[in-house]
Amino acid sequence: MTNQKVVIITGASNGMGAAATKVFADHGWIVYGGARRVGKIPTGQDIHALSLDVTDDESIRSFAKTVLEEQKRIDVLINNAGYGENGPVEDTPTEHIHRQFETNFFGAVTLTQLILPRMRQQRFGRIVNISSIGGDIYSPLGAYYHATKAALQQWSDTLDIEVEQFGIQSVVVQPGGTQSSWGSVAVENIYKNLKKDTAYKPLVAYMADVLRDDAPGMGASVEDLANLFYRAATDTKPKRRYFNNFHDRLTVMIARSFPGRFRKQVLKGLNQNKK
Repeated sequence: MTNQKVVIITGASNGMGAAATKVFADHGWIVYGGARRVGKIPTGQDIHALSLDVTDDESIRSFAKTVLEEQKRIDVLINNAGYGENGPVEDTPTEHIHRQFETNFFGAVTLTQLILPRMRQQRFGRIVNISSIGGDIYSPLGAYYHATKAALQQWSDTLDIEVEQFGIQSVVVQPGGTQSSWGSVAVENIYKNLKKDTAYKPLVAYMADVLRDDAPGMGASVEDLANLFYRAATDTKPKRRYFNNFHDRLTVMIARSFPGRFRKQVLKGLNQNKK
């Protein structure tokens, strides 16, 4: 057993999670990457690719058991697994809503509960919860995604207060528009969630354009966010929130401080699309 630091990263098979797996390994960490598509998790020295389905309690318990049995320390847990189950509030099937919360929220809760006893025992640790600026702002057809990210943030803040006494911190990373497959998955889900007689076709056409992977505003790379994950995990004095750039921080500030103004901006975009 070495003194190498150990990090757990969920959703490690693509996007920010895969990039973060590489970043931590490059910095000499022992990395446990979990995902359903194990074959897509990056490979390399000190990277342990494990099967993990965050919607399945048994899978989460098996994953946590493996890490806990193989390592005497866990320095950082990064709850990154997530996706956008976008669609109209009225149309989206209840079972799809449940799946969105199981993936984006309850999976993080369950894994954290399993890892915390080790962190309390060792009297140190950091939990990095990957939310989104969408935890504070909102956009049409994203109600259930936004709800999961808002829940994750409130949960993280509460957790941080509870575990501070044990030398543990819980922090939140809020990415904005990122060059990844997130948008295309969200758009695909919008169409899956539409009723045949949906009243929201014009809105869908607009949001499909806004969310496309190469749309304006999707400027950050997954590598940019992976480095932000690393900073959130290693800062000596961690912040409650981490943003990739000033624009993301400003967007959240306006949405929180001037909700009426933010709503007008959303409606302005919708109205311009109708012209």
